[in-house]
Amino acid sequence: MKYMDEYRDHERVLRIAGEIGKISARKWAFMEVCGGHTMAIQKFGIPSLLPESIRLLSGPGCPVCVSSRRYIDQAVAYSRINGVIIATFGDLIRVPGSFTTLEKEKAAGADIHIVYSILDALKIAREHRDKQVVFLAIGFETTAPGTAAGILNAYHEGLTNFMVYSSHKIMPPAMAALVEEGVRIDGYIAPGHVSTITGTSIYRHLPGRYGLGCVVSGFEPLDIMQSLLMLVKQMESGKPRVEIQYRRAVTEEGNMKAKALMEEVFETRDDWWRGLGVLPDSGLAPREKYRYLNAEVMLVADPGPVREDHGCICGEILRGIKEPRDCRLFGSVCTPVNPVGACMVSNEGACHAYYRYNRS
Repeated sequence: MKYMDEYRDHERVLRIAGEIGKISARKWAFMEVCGGHTMAIQKFGIPSLLPESIRLLSGPGCPVCVSSRRYIDQAVAYSRINGVIIATFGDLIRVPGSFTTLEKEKAAGADIHIVYSILDALKIAREHRDKQVVFLAIGFETTAPGTAAGILNAYHEGLTNFMVYSSHKIMPPAMAALVEEGVRIDGYIAPGHVSTITGTSIYRHLPGRYGLGCVVSGFEPLDIMQSLLMLVKQMESGKPRVEIQYRRAVTEEGNMKAKALMEEVFETRDDWWRGLGVLPDSGLAPREKYRYLNAEVMLVADPGPVREDHGCICGEILRGIKEPRDCRLFGSVCTPVNPVGACMVSNEGACHAYYRYNRS
């Protein structure tokens, strides 16, 4: 198939739905761990096409959602340092911290720029040599290579007024932690964009160690339905394994150049995930060689105490044990215009997706 309408062919989708219904003799719970999949599943009404035996769970696939309030608090603290410019992606600016947001700090006079890539942040640093530019680096393996390339550019250029504040995370520890915590998951709809970088080797432990199916999926309705069919076939046959549905973009080996960039610049560290707590070796930080480009090492600013909002169940939603509609704040106190929790802010957040497409 070459064209978008082919991946949204209604008749083909219904045929696959019918096949899933015929072969699914048992009840299965499958989790997507990509915010893009969460949005697509709700947008295209995928759950309504499935038999009652198939349950879909939304997992920790939104990088903005899983990052801590302390990360926002620290970014706010950096923004209040005289002479500091914060460069951030747009969805991060509205994420609630303990007492404020970057959006409110910008309105109050903080020098905060919305950028589309780390290259924009480097450009700001070159144009404002008298300022210290801090780039808020966030995302999974999809965006980490871009940050690594930006750090290398700054390093080789000798750009001394540029730093990165990293909230980069990697998916495998979270996928394993959910199962070890006891969340009922029979298989993963594995993230397509992450897998274009990593390849499929990062999922190899899931079938053998946990008995989980794993299919790397694309983002169109036919992609997702085909991936679910592949998962059902795996589990009904008792032969869970790692498969690629998204073969037009994903290979077994992944993007070797991008992985080499990550390996050169970053080292793993323990990191905090909303809903899961601190997971060993789940975060990425610049190596010692690049310490002068690491804001956490070079900038001192006290973020103060962390305060979580009572009533928000974003952590439970990210673990797949609750749905957004289970939250008493959803759709009333907490909306995309006035988000209480991080899951309502980003387009990839489960609460945002449900609010737009599945409120009833």
